Amino acid sequence: MDIVISLLQSAAPNAHYIAFGLLVMAGFNLPVSEDIIFIISSSLAATVVPENFYKLFIGCFMGAYISDVIAYGIGRFAGNKVLESDRLYKIKVFKKNFSREKLKKIEQYFEKYGAKTLFLGRFIPFGVRNMLFMTAGLIKMPFRKFLIVDLAALVFTSSILFYLGHIFGQNYHELFFLLKKYKIIIFSLFIVFLLLLFWKHKLKRK
Repeated sequence: MDIVISLLQSAAPNAHYIAFGLLVMAGFNLPVSEDIIFIISSSLAATVVPENFYKLFIGCFMGAYISDVIAYGIGRFAGNKVLESDRLYKIKVFKKNFSREKLKKIEQYFEKYGAKTLFLGRFIPFGVRNMLFMTAGLIKMPFRKFLIVDLAALVFTSSILFYLGHIFGQNYHELFFLLKKYKIIIFSLFIVFLLLLFWKHKLKRK
């Protein structure tokens, strides 16, 4: 990510275009950190190009939103073709993690708790976001519902990240340290939430 940071900083006057493009690329599962791009962009808005504050925020916001839609589209229009490939299921790792039985359970779970899972998952890094967006497309979650839920969650995440980056300014490196702790805490809470929902569902079945 050092290359991404250098790129944004060296082209500060046009960083909003670069941030937009990088975030759109993330929708194709390229290793681009949404959180870091938001923080660096807001840091630039606070220190180097304050006149581009709104351009930077809009560039990041729209890039992230389009990225989510791309991931959803991949799951909806290409997911089944990929998963139906017998060649892929000859690969042990793929068969273990994407067995048809497991995917069926995930689909049933997502259909029942889809909106909640999608909203909370928007706060989770480690590639969880794209996985959820693709799953939403794979199970054919209504596109309008996906757009509304994802938009609501993105308003929260983007505002928080941009605000923090703006407050820390040139000291954004300190924020990266705090962000690592935040990621671990939020990811842990997300797992606990899923376990509670699963436990509640089992109790109802009994």
